[in-house]
Amino acid sequence: MLGADIPDDGWQPITVAAGSKGPQVYDWAVAGLPYDSAPGFAQWLLIRRASGNATDLAYYRAFGPEGTTCETLARVAGTRWVIEEGFERAKGTVGLDQYEVRKWAAWYRPISLSLLAHAFLEVTRVQAAWDEQKGGSPISSF
Repeated sequence: MLGADIPDDGWQPITVAAGSKGPQVYDWAVAGLPYDSAPGFAQWLLIRRASGNATDLAYYRAFGPEGTTCETLARVAGTRWVIEEGFERAKGTVGLDQYEVRKWAAWYRPISLSLLAHAFLEVTRVQAAWDEQKGGSPISSF
Protein backbone atom coordinates (compact mmCIF):
# COMPACT_ATOMS: atom_id res chain seq x y z
CA MET A 1 0.00 0.00 0.00
CA LEU A 2 1.30 3.42 -0.94
CA GLY A 3 2.24 5.32 2.19
CA ALA A 4 2.94 2.23 4.29
CA ASP A 5 6.69 2.70 3.80
CA ILE A 6 6.71 6.18 5.32
CA PRO A 7 8.40 6.09 8.73
CA ASP A 8 6.58 7.55 11.73
CA ASP A 9 8.83 10.61 11.76
CA GLY A 10 7.83 11.30 8.12
CA TRP A 11 4.29 12.23 9.17
CA GLN A 12 3.35 15.70 10.40
CA PRO A 13 0.27 16.28 12.57
CA ILE A 14 -1.54 19.28 11.06
CA THR A 15 -4.88 20.83 12.01
CA VAL A 16 -6.70 21.54 8.75
CA ALA A 17 -10.12 22.78 9.88
CA ALA A 18 -12.41 23.25 12.83
CA GLY A 19 -14.94 20.43 12.84
CA SER A 20 -18.20 20.01 14.73
CA LYS A 21 -16.35 17.87 17.31
CA GLY A 22 -13.31 20.12 17.56
CA PRO A 23 -10.24 20.65 15.41
CA GLN A 24 -9.64 18.14 12.63
CA VAL A 25 -6.09 16.92 13.17
CA TYR A 26 -4.59 14.42 10.74
CA ASP A 27 -1.11 13.14 10.03
CA TRP A 28 0.20 14.29 6.63
CA ALA A 29 3.13 13.29 4.44
CA VAL A 30 4.20 14.69 1.09
CA ALA A 31 6.37 13.41 -1.74
CA GLY A 32 7.38 15.12 -4.96
CA LEU A 33 6.06 13.67 -8.20
CA PRO A 34 8.40 13.33 -11.19
CA TYR A 35 6.15 15.10 -13.70
CA ASP A 36 7.08 18.09 -15.82
CA SER A 37 5.53 21.32 -14.63
CA ALA A 38 5.73 24.94 -15.65
CA PRO A 39 8.87 26.73 -14.46
CA GLY A 40 8.57 27.60 -10.78
CA PHE A 41 5.87 24.99 -10.12
CA ALA A 42 5.87 21.41 -8.87
CA GLN A 43 3.54 18.46 -8.30
CA TRP A 44 3.23 16.38 -5.15
CA LEU A 45 1.47 13.36 -3.73
CA LEU A 46 -0.08 14.41 -0.43
CA ILE A 47 -1.08 11.58 1.89
CA ARG A 48 -3.43 11.96 4.86
CA ARG A 49 -4.03 9.44 7.62
CA ALA A 50 -6.10 9.50 10.74
CA SER A 51 -3.76 10.08 13.67
CA GLY A 52 -2.19 6.79 14.67
CA ASN A 53 -4.14 4.73 12.11
CA ALA A 54 -1.77 3.48 9.40
CA THR A 55 -4.56 1.83 7.38
CA ASP A 56 -6.92 4.81 6.93
CA LEU A 57 -5.18 6.74 4.15
CA ALA A 58 -6.41 9.38 1.70
CA TYR A 59 -4.43 10.65 -1.27
CA TYR A 60 -4.32 14.04 -2.98
CA ARG A 61 -2.43 15.06 -6.08
CA ALA A 62 -1.30 18.63 -5.56
CA PHE A 63 0.11 21.26 -7.91
CA GLY A 64 1.53 24.62 -6.90
CA PRO A 65 4.56 26.86 -6.58
CA GLU A 66 7.86 25.14 -5.83
CA GLY A 67 8.73 25.21 -2.16
CA THR A 68 5.12 24.96 -0.97
CA THR A 69 5.15 23.39 2.49
CA CYS A 70 3.31 20.27 3.57
CA GLU A 71 1.28 22.40 5.98
CA THR A 72 0.09 24.71 3.20
CA LEU A 73 -0.83 21.78 0.96
CA ALA A 74 -2.74 20.14 3.83
CA ARG A 75 -4.67 23.32 4.64
CA VAL A 76 -5.69 23.72 1.00
CA ALA A 77 -6.78 20.07 0.88
CA GLY A 78 -8.76 20.68 4.08
CA THR A 79 -10.91 23.32 2.37
CA ARG A 80 -12.68 20.45 0.64
CA TRP A 81 -14.94 20.07 3.69
CA VAL A 82 -16.06 23.70 3.54
CA ILE A 83 -16.99 23.29 -0.13
CA GLU A 84 -18.87 20.06 0.56
CA GLU A 85 -20.79 21.71 3.41
CA GLY A 86 -21.77 24.54 1.08
CA PHE A 87 -23.10 22.09 -1.50
CA GLU A 88 -25.04 20.21 1.19
CA ARG A 89 -26.65 23.47 2.36
CA ALA A 90 -27.48 24.36 -1.24
CA LYS A 91 -29.09 20.97 -1.79
CA GLY A 92 -31.31 21.35 1.26
CA THR A 93 -32.04 25.06 0.96
CA VAL A 94 -32.44 25.87 -2.72
CA GLY A 95 -32.97 22.49 -4.35
CA LEU A 96 -29.56 22.07 -5.95
CA ASP A 97 -30.28 18.35 -6.29
CA GLN A 98 -33.72 18.80 -7.91
CA TYR A 99 -33.03 18.74 -11.63
CA GLU A 100 -33.12 16.37 -14.58
CA VAL A 101 -30.01 15.87 -16.63
CA ARG A 102 -31.04 15.12 -20.18
CA LYS A 103 -29.62 18.07 -22.05
CA TRP A 104 -27.28 20.95 -21.32
CA ALA A 105 -30.09 23.47 -20.73
CA ALA A 106 -31.84 21.04 -18.39
CA TRP A 107 -28.72 21.01 -16.23
CA TYR A 108 -27.32 24.51 -16.69
CA ARG A 109 -30.43 26.59 -15.94
CA PRO A 110 -31.54 25.06 -12.61
CA ILE A 111 -27.97 24.70 -11.35
CA SER A 112 -27.16 28.33 -12.17
CA LEU A 113 -30.35 29.61 -10.57
CA SER A 114 -29.90 27.40 -7.50
CA LEU A 115 -26.32 28.58 -6.96
CA LEU A 116 -27.33 32.22 -7.47
CA ALA A 117 -30.14 31.83 -4.94
CA HIS A 118 -27.78 30.09 -2.52
CA ALA A 119 -25.20 32.88 -2.85
CA PHE A 120 -27.89 35.49 -2.17
CA LEU A 121 -29.12 33.62 0.91
CA GLU A 122 -25.59 33.14 2.28
CA VAL A 123 -24.73 36.83 1.85
CA THR A 124 -28.04 37.77 3.49
CA ARG A 125 -27.34 35.36 6.38
CA VAL A 126 -23.85 36.77 6.95
CA GLN A 127 -25.19 40.33 6.78
CA ALA A 128 -27.92 39.57 9.33
CA ALA A 129 -25.47 37.88 11.70
CA TRP A 130 -23.06 40.80 11.37
CA ASP A 131 -25.80 43.36 12.05
CA GLU A 132 -26.89 41.39 15.10
CA GLN A 133 -23.38 41.15 16.56
CA LYS A 134 -21.63 44.35 15.58
CA GLY A 135 -23.90 46.65 13.65
CA GLY A 136 -22.81 48.10 10.36
CA SER A 137 -22.14 46.16 7.21
CA PRO A 138 -19.30 43.78 6.31
CA ILE A 139 -20.39 44.01 2.68
CA SER A 140 -20.21 47.80 2.40
CA SER A 141 -16.45 47.60 2.92
CA PHE A 142 -15.94 45.88 -0.45
